[in-house]
Amino acid sequence: MNAHAHPVFDACLKEALALSAEWVPRWLAALGNALLEKEASAVGASEQRSAGQARATLAAYQQRVTEHFLSALSQSLGSVADGEGDLTPVSGRTPPPRLDTLSLDDLELMDHQQVQHTVELARIQQVVKMAVEEELVMLDARLSTARGLTVVSSKANPLHPEAIIGALIRALSKLHIDEEVRVQWLHIGTLPLGQELRRFYRQLVDLLDRWGVQPAGYKVVQTPVGKPADRGASRPRGDSLPVEALSDGNELLTLDHLHQLLVGNVARGAADASDPAQAQEADGMVRSLAVEVVALMLRRIVDDPRLLAPVRDMMLRLKPMLLELARNDPRFFTDRSNPARRLLDVLTERALAFKSERDSGFQAYMQQLRKVVQDLQVPASQLSQRISELLARLVRTDPVTQAPARGLAMQTLMKVEQRNLLAERVATEIQARNDFARAPGVVRRFLTGPWAQVVAQARIQAKAADSLSPGDAPALRYMDALPDLLWSSQHELASLNRPRLIKVIPGLLRTLREGLESIDYPRAQADSFFQALMELQEPAYAARRDDEADMRGLDMSDTWVHPAEARDSGFMDDLQIESQPGFQDTEPMDPEWLRQRQTETTAKPRPLTVGTWVDLRDGGEDLRCQLTWASPHGTMFLFNAANGRSISLTLRGLERLRELGRLTVVADHGLVDDALDEVTRQAFLNSGRR
Repeated sequence: MNAHAHPVFDACLKEALALSAEWVPRWLAALGNALLEKEASAVGASEQRSAGQARATLAAYQQRVTEHFLSALSQSLGSVADGEGDLTPVSGRTPPPRLDTLSLDDLELMDHQQVQHTVELARIQQVVKMAVEEELVMLDARLSTARGLTVVSSKANPLHPEAIIGALIRALSKLHIDEEVRVQWLHIGTLPLGQELRRFYRQLVDLLDRWGVQPAGYKVVQTPVGKPADRGASRPRGDSLPVEALSDGNELLTLDHLHQLLVGNVARGAADASDPAQAQEADGMVRSLAVEVVALMLRRIVDDPRLLAPVRDMMLRLKPMLLELARNDPRFFTDRSNPARRLLDVLTERALAFKSERDSGFQAYMQQLRKVVQDLQVPASQLSQRISELLARLVRTDPVTQAPARGLAMQTLMKVEQRNLLAERVATEIQARNDFARAPGVVRRFLTGPWAQVVAQARIQAKAADSLSPGDAPALRYMDALPDLLWSSQHELASLNRPRLIKVIPGLLRTLREGLESIDYPRAQADSFFQALMELQEPAYAARRDDEADMRGLDMSDTWVHPAEARDSGFMDDLQIESQPGFQDTEPMDPEWLRQRQTETTAKPRPLTVGTWVDLRDGGEDLRCQLTWASPHGTMFLFNAANGRSISLTLRGLERLRELGRLTVVADHGLVDDALDEVTRQAFLNSGRR
C-alpha cells in the first residue's frame, strides 16, 4: 500500500512523533521516581544498591535514551510513511520476536539468554496491552479508516505496543550499560510505560476525531463450512469426543519450560540428579511438560477449520496414544523423522486434500483413518512397532504422490524445462546476428519464440541420435534458413533481387513448415504467421504493416509445451488462464471483506514450496491440489489432486492465477507444524502472565 495516497494517515504519524517527544521524557521521569521509591523501600543492602545503581545510570543516560528511543520510532514510522509497510525493525540488534511469527523452530535455535529476553518481552507486552486495551481498539479503528479501509485491521496501526516496545529495546541495546540495569529499567518501567501509552493513544484518537475520521467497522466472520461455531451444538456422533477431553486442567507450560524440554535440559537434570527424589521430581516435570505440549498440539489440530468435522473427531481419538508416546519419548513431536510424528504429519496432510465429505476419495480416506486409530489400540510395548508398520503402509498408498500419472507428468515437465532453457539460449544466438535487428517485429518474435523452440527440439533429438551426419541434421538446416528468412522479410532489400526472392521462397516455406510440424505447433497459428510473412514479401502490403499488427495470431508465451506433453502433464496453458473465470462464490461476498482482502494482499505473495496445498479453479471446476513437484530451475510446477488428476503450470501461469484469485494457498506447511507454533505462542503468553 502506498501510504502517500492517505494524507490523513501521514499527518497522524507526524503528530505521533511530536507527541512521542513529550511522553518519552515523562516516562523516563516516572521510571526514575519508581526506582527512587524502590531504593527507599529496599529491605536489603543488595536490593538497595541495585536500585540505586539503576537510578544513577538512568540519570546519566536519560538524554541518550530519549534520543535513541525517538530515533528508532522516527526511522520506523518514516518507513511506513514511505509506503514500505508497517512498523518494522531497523538496523542494530536482532529484533525481539513477534507473537504472530514466533515458531517452535525459532525457540529451538535460541540460547538460554535469548529465551530469557523473550520471556521478559512477553511480560512487558502483557502488562502494557492490559493498560491500553480500550484505547488501542479505538485507535485501530480510526487508523484503519485513515489508511482507506472500511473494516478494522490491526496491521493498519504501526503504533501497536509490540512496535513501541521493540523500538525501546533497540534503543537500549545501543547503550553500554550493565544487563542488570537494563532489566531493572524494563521491569520497573513497564507500568509507567503502559500509562503513558494509554495517554498517547487517547491523544491520537481525539486528534483523529477532530479531523473527522470515523472509526472503521469490524468484520463479522461467518463460521467456515465444516467447523461448527459451537461443537456442543453440532450433530452428535457416536464416535466423537468433546474438545474439553483434551484439556488436562493444570497448564504449566511457559517459554522457558518449553525451551528446556526442546534442548533436553530438564531431562539432563533428571539424569544428573544425585538425589533419587530430586531425579524423580525432574523426570515427572519432563513428562508433565511433554503431555501438556501434546495435548495443546492436538487441541489446535482438532480446532483447525481446514479439516473436515469427521477427520477432527477421529483425530481426537488419537489422544491416548499420543499421550503415551509423550510419557515415553517426551520430544517425539519435535523430531520430524520420528515415526509417530511422521504418522501424524501424513494423516493431517492427507486430510487437506478434501474440501467436502462428498469429494472423491474422502470415504476411502476415512476408512483408512479409522483403521489406523483401531490398529493403534495396542499395549504400550507394541506401540512403536505398530506405528512404523502403519506409516510404511500409508506412504505406499498415498493417492496424491503415488498417482500413476505423476511419474509421466514429472518426466514430461523435465523435458519441457530442458527444451525451453535451451530455446532461450537459441533465441540469444539468433538475436546476436547482425541482420536480426533490421527484421520486422513479427519475424523477430517468431524467431525468438516458436522457431527457437524448433531449433532446441532438433538439437535435443540430434544429441540423442548420433546416426545423422552433421550436414543432414535438422538443427543445422533450421539455423541455415535464418539468412533467407531475415533477408526476404525486408522489402527494401528483397526488392533489389527479385529473382533470388522467387528462388528461395518455396524452400524456405517448406523448411519453416517442417520445423513447426516437428513441435506440433498449432496449424492455425502457423498459418497466421505464413500469411503475415507473405504480406511482408509483397510490396503492396509493405507500407501498411506495423509490428503490432504483425504479431496477431502468434503464441508468444514464455514456455512452449507440445500438445502431447500438455496431455501427459495436465498442462494449463498461459493464454487460456486469462480467458477463464475466477472462483464462483457459494455465498455472496461482502464487498467490504473483499476490499479488506485486497488491501492485505497487495504485497507480493511468497513463492510456493513443494508440499503446499492450494485451491485452484480450472474452467468450471474447483480443485484442492498439492504442489508435489517443481522443476530444478523453478519454471514448471506440478499439482496433484486426491482424485488422481495432475495439473502443470509455468511460473508465469502460476503467478497469474494467484493474481486473478484463481489459486489460493490453503496450507504452505504442515498442520502439525502450525499447531506446534501455536503451542509456542501460547507458552509465550503464559510467560507474560507469570
